[in-house]
Amino acid sequence: MDHLTELENQSVYILREAYKNFKNLAMLWSIGKDSTVLLWLARKAFFGHCPIPLVHIDTSFKIPKMIEYRDKYAQEWGLNLVVGQNKKALAEGMNHEKGRIVCCEALKTQGLSQVMEQEGYTGLILGIRRDEEGTRAKERYFSPRDKNFEWNFKDQPPELWDQFKTTFSEGTHIRIHPLLHWTELNVWEYIEREKIPIIDLYFANEEGRRYRSLGCAPCTGSIESNAKNVQEIIAELKDTSSSERSGRAQDQEDTYAMQKLRARGYM
Repeated sequence: MDHLTELENQSVYILREAYKNFKNLAMLWSIGKDSTVLLWLARKAFFGHCPIPLVHIDTSFKIPKMIEYRDKYAQEWGLNLVVGQNKKALAEGMNHEKGRIVCCEALKTQGLSQVMEQEGYTGLILGIRRDEEGTRAKERYFSPRDKNFEWNFKDQPPELWDQFKTTFSEGTHIRIHPLLHWTELNVWEYIEREKIPIIDLYFANEEGRRYRSLGCAPCTGSIESNAKNVQEIIAELKDTSSSERSGRAQDQEDTYAMQKLRARGYM
């Protein structure tokens, strides 16, 4: 069994454990490479069909191609797509110029909390990875939050020898992370092996720029690159020392920005 198959098997196992042990689950689909790989794995875990609703938080500032891609594959794969949006904050003029951390909290964290509450979801599956950003390295595969979705990263259950805690007190919100053990390179190698249709924003344009990480248009920068396909991205990653999220403006605004956001319920 090769390494990618081992990663796939572990993720499929976690997805099935989550579906078996928790009711009213949702899965976050940000349209990026990680959440799309997670969706692909879910379809594999459940024999070509994803029985879990896909939640997309629309800040209204996403790159238009992301919405086009979302709608195309939601229809093609028969997904139960639930779009959440903090309409009140947008109506009051919330945007990145008020501060990127403030904006992320209002449009993403609060937007997510609203849809979770409206739909009655008690758990959320996400495609985060430990290697992506320091705060995520503190996560567990099955990570409890309080009723307000807030995360105490100093008080997480141990997960030794693949023994996962899946019983929690009533009112606990659960975040489930089936890709926690993957790396950015693993993700792209898996996309190549499985021929997963990925949004073309990740590929270099005529100006020699591409996106390595996707978010809202005002807060996501492109990088210099000549990688025009998945194979070339894989080769590029094997010879780079730059951070995956170096183009994400909110990470640069505050050294502990992501930890603060994620402690308050950010994805």
